[in-house]
Amino acid sequence: MTTAEITAPPSLQRSKRFATIALVMAVVIWLILMVVAKLVPEYVWLIHILMLAAEAGVVGGLADWYAITVLFGNPFGKIPIPKFLRDHTEIIPRNKARIAESMGRFVQENFLSPQVVQRSLSNTDLSLAIGQWLAKPENNSQVTQLIQQTVPKIFEFVGQEQIGHFIRNNSVQWVRNTQINTLASEMLRAVLENDFHQDVLQRGLDLAHEWMTSHPEETHDLTRTLFKELGVWKLAKGASWIGIDVQQRTIDSLIERVESMLADHEHPWRQKIEEMGHQLMLELANNESQASERLNNTKDALLDSPQVLNFISGAVVILCDAIKADLLKPDSGIAQNLRVAIQQLGENIISNSAVRELLNDRMSGIAVNLSDQYSEKVILFISERIHEWDSREMIDKIENEVGGDLHMIRVNGVVVGAFIGLILGIIRAIVDVLL
Repeated sequence: MTTAEITAPPSLQRSKRFATIALVMAVVIWLILMVVAKLVPEYVWLIHILMLAAEAGVVGGLADWYAITVLFGNPFGKIPIPKFLRDHTEIIPRNKARIAESMGRFVQENFLSPQVVQRSLSNTDLSLAIGQWLAKPENNSQVTQLIQQTVPKIFEFVGQEQIGHFIRNNSVQWVRNTQINTLASEMLRAVLENDFHQDVLQRGLDLAHEWMTSHPEETHDLTRTLFKELGVWKLAKGASWIGIDVQQRTIDSLIERVESMLADHEHPWRQKIEEMGHQLMLELANNESQASERLNNTKDALLDSPQVLNFISGAVVILCDAIKADLLKPDSGIAQNLRVAIQQLGENIISNSAVRELLNDRMSGIAVNLSDQYSEKVILFISERIHEWDSREMIDKIENEVGGDLHMIRVNGVVVGAFIGLILGIIRAIVDVLL
């Protein structure tokens, strides 16, 4: 028994046996009918019809056996045969290179071409499918569990110190090569254009007012320290001797000013802060301005400081340790928050059609670009892999996949051939009777 027979699936072996049995039965019936024709001459006309059916079945079965066999091998073996016959045996092994190229081109034209990818994605709401998948509790729990199991192993494999050094070196290099004044200017632009600064200012004023009114002693200590720094504390203290509490008046005035700013969104101080923000944004947008130069010089000075670099590495190590310790807990807070965030992300994608449309456009663009850039490499990989296959291995793979159906064609050849032979035999008998 050959290796191909050992590894062949049961369906292939069953089809081969069935086809062989059908052919053998046709041959046996044909031989029996020849003997019966000699023994029962009075029914020779009927036997001849049946013999013709059996002969046609044998011919059909043998013809289909030959056609299937020459796909994979040479049925003649070492027998000398004419060249035109030999050149049309072992069809698949002889044309392995052409098959490899053809399969590669088929994959490219039908699956990986930019036009096909774009057409397929345009008819699919991929972001909706992703959102629905993420919104299901069993799915976001599965993703969270995978992260919870994987991240600690990554930390153990790489080491927190190495991660810290890697992040420090790469982030420092990136920041060093970046003109952060432009980045800061764009961030300020986004804040000012969306009125985020008003929200922040409102919240800051609320906190300042609440703190000053609920912590009078600390407020007095703070103003006293401020007066001392400004060098006016002695004057303020002297004024208190004549009944003027400069410190309290300053606090009251500041509280009053904060309250007026809280109540009036068009307050001059608010407008002044906004004007200063716009001015700073414009200055930072200019690489040659003093503000940009000071900001970049401060950045470079910080990056040149060993203390800052050590702080970054140490902070990363501490953060990695904290993340790892939390993820290893059965009731990990990070994992729970992550699962909720993933579910909310899925629900937000489902409910926001504008976001889905944007995501679909971006994913479609990325997929089309990838298919345009890498489809040729994929085809080349497929072709090279098929070229590398051993001919016997390639034949076994193909035969194991489609051999069962091919060998059933042999059965069909016997049956159809016998039926055609029967029809021809009947026609010949009728013609003999008529003539």
